[in-house]
Amino acid sequence: MTYDIGRSKRANRGFGFDDITIVPQRRTRGLEEVNLRWKIDAVEFDFPIMGAPMDSVMCPDTVIAMGRMGGLGVLNLEGLWTRYADPLPLLEELAGIDDPVEATRRMQQIYSEPIKGELITERMKQIREAGVPAAGSLSPQNTKEFAGTVEKAGVDFFVIRGTTVSAEHVSSHAEPLNLKQFIYDLDVPVIVGGCATYQMGLHLMRTGAAGVLVGFGGGATHATRDVLGIAVPMASAVTDLAEARRDYMDESGGRYVHVIADGSLGTSGQIAKAIACGADAVMVGTPLARATDAPGHGWHWGPEAWHADLPRGERVKFRQLGSFEEIMMGPSTVADGTMNLVGALKRTLANTGYTEVKEFQRVDVMVN
Repeated sequence: MTYDIGRSKRANRGFGFDDITIVPQRRTRGLEEVNLRWKIDAVEFDFPIMGAPMDSVMCPDTVIAMGRMGGLGVLNLEGLWTRYADPLPLLEELAGIDDPVEATRRMQQIYSEPIKGELITERMKQIREAGVPAAGSLSPQNTKEFAGTVEKAGVDFFVIRGTTVSAEHVSSHAEPLNLKQFIYDLDVPVIVGGCATYQMGLHLMRTGAAGVLVGFGGGATHATRDVLGIAVPMASAVTDLAEARRDYMDESGGRYVHVIADGSLGTSGQIAKAIACGADAVMVGTPLARATDAPGHGWHWGPEAWHADLPRGERVKFRQLGSFEEIMMGPSTVADGTMNLVGALKRTLANTGYTEVKEFQRVDVMVN
Protein backbone atom coordinates (compact mmCIF):
# COMPACT_ATOMS: atom_id res chain seq x y z
CA MET A 1 0.00 0.00 0.00
CA THR A 2 1.30 3.44 -0.90
CA TYR A 3 0.40 6.82 0.53
CA ASP A 4 0.38 10.27 -1.00
CA ILE A 5 2.49 12.74 0.94
CA GLY A 6 1.25 16.02 -0.45
CA ARG A 7 1.10 16.32 -4.23
CA SER A 8 4.51 15.14 -5.35
CA LYS A 9 5.70 12.30 -3.11
CA ARG A 10 4.38 8.78 -2.60
CA ALA A 11 5.56 6.43 0.13
CA ASN A 12 5.18 2.75 0.96
CA ARG A 13 3.90 1.68 4.38
CA GLY A 14 6.62 0.11 6.51
CA PHE A 15 6.21 -2.15 9.54
CA GLY A 16 8.57 -2.56 12.48
CA PHE A 17 8.75 -5.62 14.72
CA ASP A 18 6.52 -3.89 17.28
CA ASP A 19 3.80 -3.58 14.61
CA ILE A 20 3.38 -7.34 14.18
CA THR A 21 2.69 -10.42 16.29
CA ILE A 22 3.32 -14.12 15.71
CA VAL A 23 0.19 -16.26 15.44
CA PRO A 24 0.18 -19.78 16.99
CA GLN A 25 -0.72 -22.70 14.73
CA ARG A 26 -3.06 -25.60 15.34
CA ARG A 27 -0.41 -27.70 17.09
CA THR A 28 2.31 -27.19 19.66
CA ARG A 29 5.56 -29.08 20.21
CA GLY A 30 7.58 -30.23 23.19
CA LEU A 31 10.71 -28.17 23.81
CA GLU A 32 12.83 -31.28 23.38
CA GLU A 33 11.62 -31.51 19.77
CA VAL A 34 12.94 -28.07 18.78
CA ASN A 35 16.27 -27.79 16.94
CA LEU A 36 17.68 -24.25 16.58
CA ARG A 37 20.80 -25.24 14.61
CA TRP A 38 21.96 -22.83 11.92
CA LYS A 39 24.59 -23.55 9.27
CA ILE A 40 26.25 -20.86 7.17
CA ASP A 41 28.97 -21.79 4.72
CA ALA A 42 30.64 -24.87 6.27
CA VAL A 43 30.16 -23.88 9.92
CA GLU A 44 27.22 -25.00 12.03
CA PHE A 45 25.99 -23.24 15.17
CA ASP A 46 23.66 -24.39 17.94
CA PHE A 47 21.45 -21.31 17.57
CA PRO A 48 21.03 -18.50 15.01
CA ILE A 49 22.21 -15.58 17.15
CA MET A 50 25.33 -13.51 16.46
CA GLY A 51 27.01 -11.03 18.81
CA ALA A 52 27.23 -7.58 17.21
CA PRO A 53 30.74 -6.13 16.66
CA MET A 54 30.43 -3.37 19.26
CA ASP A 55 33.08 -2.66 21.88
CA SER A 56 30.50 -2.51 24.67
CA VAL A 57 29.53 -6.18 24.19
CA MET A 58 32.17 -8.01 22.13
CA CYS A 59 35.74 -8.42 23.33
CA PRO A 60 37.92 -11.50 22.81
CA ASP A 61 36.60 -13.07 26.03
CA THR A 62 32.92 -12.60 25.18
CA VAL A 63 33.47 -13.73 21.59
CA ILE A 64 35.02 -16.91 22.97
CA ALA A 65 32.21 -17.32 25.51
CA MET A 66 29.57 -16.98 22.80
CA GLY A 67 31.39 -19.49 20.61
CA ARG A 68 31.54 -22.02 23.44
CA MET A 69 27.80 -21.63 23.98
CA GLY A 70 27.20 -22.44 20.31
CA GLY A 71 26.77 -19.02 18.73
CA LEU A 72 28.95 -16.64 16.73
CA GLY A 73 30.52 -13.55 18.26
CA VAL A 74 31.99 -10.91 15.96
CA LEU A 75 34.88 -8.71 17.08
CA ASN A 76 35.03 -5.10 15.90
CA LEU A 77 38.42 -4.88 14.18
CA GLU A 78 38.25 -1.08 14.29
CA GLY A 79 37.54 -0.98 18.01
CA LEU A 80 39.64 -0.55 21.12
CA TRP A 81 40.95 -4.12 21.01
CA THR A 82 42.82 -3.45 17.76
CA ARG A 83 43.96 0.06 18.70
CA TYR A 84 45.38 -0.66 22.17
CA ALA A 85 47.31 -3.60 23.58
CA ASP A 86 45.33 -3.26 26.83
CA PRO A 87 42.07 -1.32 26.44
CA LEU A 88 40.63 -2.36 29.82
CA PRO A 89 41.65 0.86 31.63
CA LEU A 90 40.01 2.89 28.85
CA LEU A 91 36.78 0.90 29.11
CA GLU A 92 36.76 1.49 32.86
CA GLU A 93 37.39 5.20 32.31
CA LEU A 94 34.46 5.48 29.88
CA ALA A 95 32.23 3.64 32.35
CA GLY A 96 32.91 6.40 34.87
CA ILE A 97 31.77 9.24 32.58
CA ASP A 98 28.07 10.10 32.90
CA ASP A 99 27.91 13.34 30.94
CA PRO A 100 27.00 12.49 27.29
CA VAL A 101 28.94 15.40 25.75
CA GLU A 102 32.06 14.61 27.77
CA ALA A 103 31.70 10.93 26.90
CA THR A 104 31.43 11.64 23.16
CA ARG A 105 34.48 13.90 23.22
CA ARG A 106 36.52 11.35 25.16
CA MET A 107 35.49 8.54 22.82
CA GLN A 108 36.51 10.63 19.81
CA GLN A 109 39.93 11.08 21.42
CA ILE A 110 40.35 7.43 22.37
CA TYR A 111 39.26 6.10 18.99
CA SER A 112 41.61 8.45 17.12
CA GLU A 113 44.43 6.00 17.91
CA PRO A 114 45.34 4.16 14.67
CA ILE A 115 44.24 0.58 14.06
CA LYS A 116 47.19 -1.82 14.30
CA GLY A 117 47.43 -4.82 12.00
CA GLU A 118 49.46 -6.81 14.50
CA LEU A 119 46.66 -6.48 17.06
CA ILE A 120 44.12 -7.76 14.53
CA THR A 121 46.33 -10.82 14.09
CA GLU A 122 46.79 -11.26 17.84
CA ARG A 123 43.08 -11.00 18.68
CA MET A 124 42.00 -13.42 15.96
CA LYS A 125 44.71 -15.88 17.06
CA GLN A 126 43.44 -15.71 20.64
CA ILE A 127 39.90 -16.54 19.49
CA ARG A 128 41.02 -19.33 17.15
CA GLU A 129 43.17 -20.95 19.80
CA ALA A 130 40.13 -21.13 22.07
CA GLY A 131 38.61 -23.54 19.54
CA VAL A 132 35.66 -21.38 18.47
CA PRO A 133 34.85 -19.77 15.09
CA ALA A 134 36.65 -16.46 14.56
CA ALA A 135 34.80 -13.58 12.94
CA GLY A 136 35.95 -9.99 12.57
CA SER A 137 34.22 -6.88 11.29
CA LEU A 138 35.48 -3.88 9.33
CA SER A 139 33.66 -0.90 7.87
CA PRO A 140 33.71 -0.51 4.06
CA GLN A 141 36.13 2.43 4.46
CA ASN A 142 38.83 0.27 6.07
CA THR A 143 38.17 -3.03 4.32
CA LYS A 144 40.73 -2.65 1.52
CA GLU A 145 43.52 -1.57 3.87
CA PHE A 146 43.17 -4.40 6.37
CA ALA A 147 41.55 -7.21 4.37
CA GLY A 148 44.85 -8.98 3.76
CA THR A 149 45.69 -8.90 7.44
CA VAL A 150 42.27 -10.26 8.37
CA GLU A 151 42.49 -13.08 5.81
CA LYS A 152 45.97 -14.09 6.96
CA ALA A 153 44.74 -14.10 10.55
CA GLY A 154 42.63 -17.14 9.65
CA VAL A 155 39.12 -15.84 10.27
CA ASP A 156 36.15 -18.07 9.59
CA PHE A 157 33.94 -15.12 8.61
CA PHE A 158 34.75 -11.62 7.39
CA VAL A 159 31.98 -9.13 8.21
CA ILE A 160 31.76 -5.84 6.31
CA ARG A 161 29.33 -3.76 8.37
CA GLY A 162 28.36 -0.13 7.97
CA THR A 163 25.39 2.19 8.33
CA THR A 164 24.64 1.62 4.65
CA VAL A 165 26.66 -0.73 2.43
CA SER A 166 26.13 -0.82 -1.32
CA ALA A 167 27.52 -2.99 -4.06
CA GLU A 168 28.47 0.16 -5.94
CA HIS A 169 29.96 3.14 -4.10
CA VAL A 170 30.76 6.22 -6.18
CA SER A 171 33.42 8.69 -5.04
CA SER A 172 35.49 11.32 -6.84
CA HIS A 173 38.12 11.38 -4.08
CA ALA A 174 38.91 7.71 -3.44
CA GLU A 175 38.93 4.48 -5.38
CA PRO A 176 35.75 2.69 -4.33
CA LEU A 177 35.66 -0.84 -2.96
CA ASN A 178 34.59 -3.19 -5.76
CA LEU A 179 32.65 -5.51 -3.50
CA LYS A 180 32.02 -8.21 -6.10
CA GLN A 181 35.70 -8.44 -7.10
CA PHE A 182 36.80 -8.21 -3.48
CA ILE A 183 34.62 -11.12 -2.35
CA TYR A 184 35.62 -13.16 -5.40
CA ASP A 185 39.31 -12.73 -4.58
CA LEU A 186 38.91 -13.39 -0.86
CA ASP A 187 39.20 -16.96 0.38
CA VAL A 188 36.89 -16.30 3.33
CA PRO A 189 33.07 -16.22 3.47
CA VAL A 190 31.83 -12.64 3.71
CA ILE A 191 28.78 -11.28 5.52
CA VAL A 192 27.93 -7.76 4.37
CA GLY A 193 25.45 -5.02 5.25
CA GLY A 194 23.45 -3.10 6.27
CA CYS A 195 20.77 -2.75 3.70
CA ALA A 196 17.08 -2.04 3.81
CA THR A 197 15.43 -2.76 0.46
CA TYR A 198 14.79 -5.63 -1.93
CA GLN A 199 16.88 -4.13 -4.73
CA MET A 200 19.79 -3.24 -2.47
CA GLY A 201 19.76 -6.73 -0.96
CA LEU A 202 19.68 -8.37 -4.38
CA HIS A 203 22.73 -6.34 -5.44
CA LEU A 204 24.63 -7.44 -2.35
CA MET A 205 23.68 -11.08 -2.93
CA ARG A 206 25.05 -10.84 -6.46
CA THR A 207 28.48 -9.90 -5.06
CA GLY A 208 28.92 -13.46 -3.79
CA ALA A 209 28.33 -12.71 -0.10
CA ALA A 210 27.47 -15.65 2.15
CA GLY A 211 25.12 -13.49 4.21
CA VAL A 212 23.48 -10.06 4.05
CA LEU A 213 22.80 -7.91 7.11
CA VAL A 214 19.38 -6.25 7.10
CA GLY A 215 19.10 -3.00 9.04
CA PHE A 216 21.63 -0.55 10.36
CA GLY A 217 22.32 -2.18 13.72
CA GLY A 218 22.86 -0.56 17.09
CA GLY A 219 19.19 0.22 17.64
CA ALA A 220 19.44 1.47 21.24
CA THR A 221 22.56 3.53 20.58
CA HIS A 222 21.80 4.63 17.05
CA ALA A 223 20.58 8.14 16.18
CA THR A 224 20.86 7.92 12.41
CA ARG A 225 17.14 8.71 12.24
CA ASP A 226 17.75 12.02 14.00
CA VAL A 227 21.04 13.00 12.34
CA LEU A 228 20.59 11.70 8.77
CA GLY A 229 16.85 11.07 8.59
CA ILE A 230 17.53 7.40 7.74
CA ALA A 231 15.80 4.50 9.48
CA VAL A 232 14.61 0.98 8.69
CA PRO A 233 11.15 -0.49 9.40
CA MET A 234 12.66 -3.87 10.19
CA ALA A 235 9.72 -6.23 9.67
CA SER A 236 9.18 -4.87 6.16
CA ALA A 237 12.91 -4.86 5.38
CA VAL A 238 13.43 -8.47 6.46
CA THR A 239 10.48 -9.73 4.43
CA ASP A 240 11.73 -7.81 1.38
CA LEU A 241 15.17 -9.38 1.74
CA ALA A 242 13.65 -12.82 2.17
CA GLU A 243 11.94 -12.28 -1.19
CA ALA A 244 15.24 -11.14 -2.70
CA ARG A 245 16.86 -14.32 -1.35
CA ARG A 246 14.25 -16.46 -3.09
CA ASP A 247 14.56 -14.58 -6.38
CA TYR A 248 18.35 -14.73 -6.23
CA MET A 249 18.17 -18.50 -5.72
CA ASP A 250 16.20 -18.77 -8.96
CA GLU A 251 18.55 -16.37 -10.74
CA SER A 252 21.75 -18.10 -9.57
CA GLY A 253 20.62 -21.67 -10.01
CA GLY A 254 20.19 -22.45 -6.33
CA ARG A 255 22.78 -20.39 -4.43
CA TYR A 256 21.42 -19.58 -0.96
CA VAL A 257 22.40 -16.32 0.75
CA HIS A 258 21.57 -15.97 4.44
CA VAL A 259 19.47 -13.03 5.58
CA ILE A 260 20.60 -11.74 8.99
CA ALA A 261 18.49 -9.17 10.84
CA ASP A 262 20.67 -6.48 12.42
CA GLY A 263 18.74 -3.87 14.39
CA SER A 264 15.68 -3.34 16.63
CA LEU A 265 16.39 -6.61 18.45
CA GLY A 266 16.30 -5.65 22.10
CA THR A 267 14.17 -8.56 23.31
CA SER A 268 13.71 -12.26 22.64
CA GLY A 269 10.27 -11.55 21.17
CA GLN A 270 11.77 -9.26 18.55
CA ILE A 271 14.35 -11.94 17.71
CA ALA A 272 11.53 -14.43 17.12
CA LYS A 273 9.63 -11.92 14.96
CA ALA A 274 12.73 -11.31 12.82
CA ILE A 275 12.98 -15.02 12.02
CA ALA A 276 9.22 -15.24 11.50
CA CYS A 277 9.61 -12.51 8.85
CA GLY A 278 12.21 -14.62 7.01
CA ALA A 279 15.59 -14.00 8.67
CA ASP A 280 17.94 -16.98 8.92
CA ALA A 281 19.70 -15.46 11.93
CA VAL A 282 19.95 -12.27 13.96
CA MET A 283 22.79 -10.04 15.14
CA VAL A 284 22.21 -8.60 18.62
CA GLY A 285 23.96 -6.07 20.80
CA THR A 286 21.55 -4.42 23.23
CA PRO A 287 20.59 -7.54 25.23
CA LEU A 288 24.27 -8.46 25.66
CA ALA A 289 25.07 -5.02 27.08
CA ARG A 290 23.00 -6.00 30.13
CA ALA A 291 25.50 -8.72 31.07
CA THR A 292 27.54 -8.19 34.23
CA ASP A 293 30.66 -9.36 32.40
CA ALA A 294 30.13 -7.28 29.22
CA PRO A 295 33.15 -5.02 28.53
CA GLY A 296 30.97 -1.87 28.53
CA HIS A 297 30.19 -2.20 32.27
CA GLY A 298 26.49 -1.63 31.57
CA TRP A 299 27.04 1.12 28.99
CA HIS A 300 26.32 0.40 25.34
CA TRP A 301 27.52 2.19 22.21
CA GLY A 302 28.17 1.57 18.55
CA PRO A 303 30.82 2.91 16.16
CA GLU A 304 28.54 5.76 15.13
CA ALA A 305 28.81 7.21 18.65
CA TRP A 306 32.49 8.11 18.31
CA HIS A 307 32.56 9.26 14.67
CA ALA A 308 35.20 11.98 14.38
CA ASP A 309 33.04 14.49 12.47
CA LEU A 310 29.39 13.48 12.87
CA PRO A 311 28.54 11.30 15.88
CA ARG A 312 25.17 9.63 15.36
CA GLY A 313 24.11 8.31 18.71
CA GLU A 314 25.37 8.19 22.24
CA ARG A 315 26.05 5.66 24.89
CA VAL A 316 23.04 4.18 26.66
CA LYS A 317 23.11 2.92 30.24
CA PHE A 318 21.42 -0.40 31.04
CA ARG A 319 20.75 -2.18 34.29
CA GLN A 320 22.99 -5.23 34.43
CA LEU A 321 20.85 -8.32 34.85
CA GLY A 322 23.09 -11.36 34.95
CA SER A 323 26.09 -13.05 33.41
CA PHE A 324 26.70 -13.27 29.68
CA GLU A 325 25.69 -16.92 29.81
CA GLU A 326 22.47 -16.11 31.67
CA ILE A 327 21.54 -13.47 29.10
CA MET A 328 22.01 -16.00 26.31
CA MET A 329 21.07 -19.34 27.87
CA GLY A 330 19.23 -18.52 31.09
CA PRO A 331 17.83 -18.97 33.59
CA SER A 332 16.05 -15.64 33.40
CA THR A 333 15.22 -13.56 36.47
CA VAL A 334 13.11 -10.97 34.59
CA ALA A 335 9.90 -11.22 32.59
CA ASP A 336 10.63 -8.72 29.81
CA GLY A 337 12.45 -10.84 27.21
CA THR A 338 15.95 -9.53 27.94
CA MET A 339 17.38 -12.80 29.34
CA ASN A 340 17.54 -16.41 28.13
CA LEU A 341 17.36 -15.40 24.49
CA VAL A 342 18.00 -18.94 23.24
CA GLY A 343 15.44 -20.53 25.55
CA ALA A 344 12.80 -17.99 24.56
CA LEU A 345 13.32 -18.60 20.85
CA LYS A 346 13.07 -22.34 21.40
CA ARG A 347 9.81 -21.88 23.32
CA THR A 348 8.35 -19.67 20.56
CA LEU A 349 8.96 -22.43 18.02
CA ALA A 350 7.47 -25.01 20.36
CA ASN A 351 4.36 -22.91 21.05
CA THR A 352 3.72 -22.38 17.34
CA GLY A 353 4.31 -25.99 16.35
CA TYR A 354 7.69 -25.79 14.60
CA THR A 355 10.84 -27.81 15.19
CA GLU A 356 13.29 -26.10 12.79
CA VAL A 357 14.21 -22.46 12.27
CA LYS A 358 13.79 -22.71 8.51
CA GLU A 359 10.26 -24.07 8.91
CA PHE A 360 9.42 -21.33 11.42
CA GLN A 361 9.92 -18.71 8.70
CA ARG A 362 6.52 -19.83 7.37
CA VAL A 363 4.64 -19.01 10.59
CA ASP A 364 1.66 -16.67 10.31
CA VAL A 365 2.00 -13.09 11.52
CA MET A 366 -0.60 -10.38 12.01
CA VAL A 367 -0.41 -6.58 12.04
CA ASN A 368 -1.36 -5.18 15.43
